[in-house]
Amino acid sequence: MIDHLPVLPEEILEYLQIHPNGIYVDATVGLGGHATEILKRLRPGGRLICIDQDAETLAITSKRIMEERITFLKGNFENMTTLLADVGIEWVDGILMDLGLSSFQLLSSTRGFSFRSSAPLDMRMDRSSETTAADIVNHASEKDLANIIYEYGEERYSRRIARAIVRGRPLRTCKELADLIESATKRRGKIHPATRTFQALRIAVNRELDVLQKALESAASLLFPEGRLCVISYHSLEDRIVKNSFRTMKGQGIFKLITSKPVTPGREEVLQNPRSRSAKLRVAEKLRQPEKDV
Repeated sequence: MIDHLPVLPEEILEYLQIHPNGIYVDATVGLGGHATEILKRLRPGGRLICIDQDAETLAITSKRIMEERITFLKGNFENMTTLLADVGIEWVDGILMDLGLSSFQLLSSTRGFSFRSSAPLDMRMDRSSETTAADIVNHASEKDLANIIYEYGEERYSRRIARAIVRGRPLRTCKELADLIESATKRRGKIHPATRTFQALRIAVNRELDVLQKALESAASLLFPEGRLCVISYHSLEDRIVKNSFRTMKGQGIFKLITSKPVTPGREEVLQNPRSRSAKLRVAEKLRQPEKDV
């Protein structure tokens, strides 16, 4: 069994302000670290809806957490409103979105998320979707590759990397791509030179930024007044979308901001769980009933 440590668990429980008989959504349940902690705060009358687009992860988690109060739904959190309507839920008391990869996805020998892996270039969170990282790497134009790597990875050497990829095609595994990027850019500092490119490809494959914006809008429409939305992001592009979306909805009188600045893990948590080091938590609270334009 893969060990999984939830990020900012105490802070999530504090900010969600869980009502024992309330209805809560873990919109990106992963291996269920946060879900397990939320369930401890719920009485038999409470309910937790767990959503994930990764069928393999969902299968693992649903076997780990077998509870009458919990419902597992396979789907993308951009479709949260429809997913919940399908099980008879129109309103909820709180929503959590943890935007990080699960340990299962990152460590899998077949999923292709890690540049340290010899897995095929896949990177699909939902393996029923069509486009893989290999499709982009091997078929996109040099210009399009450079744009993806620069826009989604904020990589200063995007053109150099794109040029090397086109010259080195076909590329089939994560290791092949990582080695090519390292030879094209030369290692500088502690961060592997392929890190930003892999981030960019993963975002492109899964449409992560577009999906996040839609998910935030869905969450706003689902929350009861005084219900809270907690979002944990792991890179600047995600955090910027969350920050700007919260500010916009604050200006529209939909949300009030509970966190004026992002909450980050303390030193002890980072030492225990190094993957938490880049996490940023933002929290907003619903002020009024959603309207048609939300």
